[in-house]
Amino acid sequence: MSVHAPEHKRVTTKTILSMKHTGEKIAMLTAYDFLTAKLLDEAGIDIILVGDSVANVFQGLETTVPVTLDEIIYHTKVVRRAVKRAMLVADMPFMSYQVNTEEAVRNCGRVLKESGAEAVKMEGGRRNEVLIRQLVEIGIPVMGHLGLTPQSIYKFGTYEVRAKDSAEAELLKEDARILSEAGVFATVLEKIPSDLAAEVTKSIRSATIGIGAGPGCDGQVLVVNDMLGMNEQFHPRFVRPYANLAKTMREAFQAYIGDVKDNTFPTDAEGY
Repeated sequence: MSVHAPEHKRVTTKTILSMKHTGEKIAMLTAYDFLTAKLLDEAGIDIILVGDSVANVFQGLETTVPVTLDEIIYHTKVVRRAVKRAMLVADMPFMSYQVNTEEAVRNCGRVLKESGAEAVKMEGGRRNEVLIRQLVEIGIPVMGHLGLTPQSIYKFGTYEVRAKDSAEAELLKEDARILSEAGVFATVLEKIPSDLAAEVTKSIRSATIGIGAGPGCDGQVLVVNDMLGMNEQFHPRFVRPYANLAKTMREAFQAYIGDVKDNTFPTDAEGY
């Protein structure tokens, strides 16, 4: 399989909006550590997201709610050291931007100043309009997130598909329009009907990044651990496994253990 050589020297908000205009699909994946981010960047990924999904795949937590601002800043700083080309986006964790606009602006500023991220991502629609306008005005790019918003899982009570009924679909379309007009450069559409995602994508200026939202979005995102097949307990329809690293890693660990137990590792050639 041939690798598509990156055409852009450095991916920026301008690049993302240009890709939407030209029809070039946007590829986004998550990363939480230096080595994974380095491999993603070298492979030509467009956007790397340091997501609050770090709670699930790194910290072993059930939801994203407990993730702190300091933890997001820490992981983004680590990823920043590896990234040369991709755009780096950091998730704003639960309760880091919902209290009031002043606190939210300060926290978003901390993320950019202390972590090296080039944009922040936040969940929610019209309630964030004033905040987004202020952030964009002072130079902090924002990525939105609509549909299934994991930080609201206790409100939803389920991870099922959102906006299946016409009323919620209309609210989502209006939220997407509000976010776009407020100045977001992109919005994640998570786990919504494919036809709705395609309609939203065609109706707004900003780019859409789908996850479980069908092929009609401007781009796609997955959690890197999921697409690498590292989580054997998580098999949603929208995750295509591009590897089976859980099996590969387990077999490597078992082989190492066996070699140590059999005293076949290390050999004289592997010593000093």
